[in-house]
Amino acid sequence: MANEKIPLTYKGHPLRRKDSLIYYGSMAEKYIIMLQVLDSKKEQDLDVATKVSVQLQLTDPDLKSRDRVVKKTEKDSLYAAIDVASVWLARALANK
Repeated sequence: MANEKIPLTYKGHPLRRKDSLIYYGSMAEKYIIMLQVLDSKKEQDLDVATKVSVQLQLTDPDLKSRDRVVKKTEKDSLYAAIDVASVWLARALANK
């Protein structure tokens, strides 16, 4: 049981991280959110995001990356960014 990998989720959607990019949602769905940490500062011995880009994207592999972006914004914390991301993703998936 200790070796089982439990994926990280937020409000029922998976979160995946690669360096400064965080993907929120499933590629099996029509939309996904891409969060990119653009700037961070050091708080004690921890890096804290101070500027985060949020993009609602289509998951269609046939589109160019520029054409996949439906909405985008920038927020001043990861908490604010994931909050907006969860609302955008829920609304986009509800309007299939």
